[in-house]
Amino acid sequence: MSNTLFSEAVRPLIKTYFEEDDLGRNLIYVNSLPMDEVDCTLKLKDDLMVAGLPFFVEVFNYLSPGILNYDSFKEFEGRVFKKSDKAEIKFKLPFAVALTGERIALNLLQQASSIATYTNKYVEKVKGSTISILDTRKTTPGHRSLEKYAVVTGGGNNHRLGQADMWMVKDNHKSFFGGVKEAVDFFKQMKGFYTPIEVEVHDLKEFDEVIELGVRHLMLDNFSPDQVRQAIAKKPAGVTIEVSGGIRLDTIGGYIIEGVDAISVGALTNGAPNVDISLKYYKN
Repeated sequence: MSNTLFSEAVRPLIKTYFEEDDLGRNLIYVNSLPMDEVDCTLKLKDDLMVAGLPFFVEVFNYLSPGILNYDSFKEFEGRVFKKSDKAEIKFKLPFAVALTGERIALNLLQQASSIATYTNKYVEKVKGSTISILDTRKTTPGHRSLEKYAVVTGGGNNHRLGQADMWMVKDNHKSFFGGVKEAVDFFKQMKGFYTPIEVEVHDLKEFDEVIELGVRHLMLDNFSPDQVRQAIAKKPAGVTIEVSGGIRLDTIGGYIIEGVDAISVGALTNGAPNVDISLKYYKN
C-alpha cells in the first residue's frame, strides 16, 4: 500500500501544482469528463533509471484518494532500463483522473528520472573508491524534495536540504564579515551543538588558515587535481574534504584521489539531460 505519511507530506506540494492548472475556471468541463476506466501504459523510451514513482502515484491519489497503490509500482523504482528493453508499466485509471493528472505526474517522473539517471553516471565513475557523490542547493524552486529524492535514488547523497542543516561559509560571508575567522565566529554564535560548519576554500593558503581554526569540514572550490593532492597531504585526522567546482563526467576521473571524501556536483539537479517517458491510455 502507499505510505500514508509520504502521501500527507507531499500533498501540499501537489496541491500547488494543480493550482497552476486552475481547473476551477471551467467546472462545466471538469464535470463533463467521463469516468470510464482506461488501460494506462507508461512507456520508458530511453536508457534511464526510473525515479519518482511515489510522486507519480500521489498525483493521481490527490485527485481520487487511494485510486493507485504504490505497491504495484515499487518494483520499478530505482531500476535501470535500456531503450531497447521497450519497458512498460501498466495500470488502470478513470479517464477523467488520467487526463487531469497526466502532465503533472509525467513532469515529476521525468524530472526525477533524469536526475537519478545522471547522478548514477557520476556514482559509477567513482565506484571502487570511498568518495561520495553529493548534490547541492542548486535545485528548482518548489521541487527540492523531488530532486533531492532523485539524487539519492540514483546512488548519490544529499549535501544539505536547507541552509540551517549545516553552516556553510562562502565567499559572501567572508567578504561581509571581514574574513574567514570572522565568518566562522558568526556561525559559532548560532550555538548549534550538532550543526557542523563547512568552509569553502579557494587556495592552499586559505586551506591552512581554516585548518588552524579547527574547522572539520572543508570544500575545495575549483582546485586542480594537483592542488587537491597538496591539500590532502596536509589533511589532519578527522577532517573531511569535499571537492567542487565545475567537475564533469569527463573530468571527474582526475579527482578520484585517496583522501577526498566527497565530490559535489551542482549539475546533478540543474543540468541533467532529459529522459523520454510517455503515458498512453485506451478505453477498455
